[in-house]
Amino acid sequence: MKRFDDINVVPLIDVMLVLLAVVLITASFIVHDSMDLQLPDTESTTEYVPTKDETKNFAIDAEGTLYIDDKKTSYDEFKQQAHLIPAKTGLIIKVDENAKFGDFVKLVDIFKQHQLHNLTFLTDKAEKK
Repeated sequence: MKRFDDINVVPLIDVMLVLLAVVLITASFIVHDSMDLQLPDTESTTEYVPTKDETKNFAIDAEGTLYIDDKKTSYDEFKQQAHLIPAKTGLIIKVDENAKFGDFVKLVDIFKQHQLHNLTFLTDKAEKK
């Protein structure tokens, strides 16, 4: 009978690499809001419940920078690409309370030019005093 002196660790390494990949992929979904936006407070807001419908996320930070699905872009670039968005797509908009109103108006104007009307504006609920 042959003596079994060594263990084949290659399958164990393969399993560990797959587990590591799964952890890294799921961790990237958990950290979804990497931008530090101070959303305006509103008293009559309702809680936003994400749907399974197709959505696109827009954000404007305090410096007026536009982000589409967490990717920095310019208003001109978005204006040229806006026609590719289907009209039924849900548009989720977050605007920092310190952003200039003109930056917000530029974004909404692009939506109007391309008949994109399915808008949702995210705000923070004001605490009652």
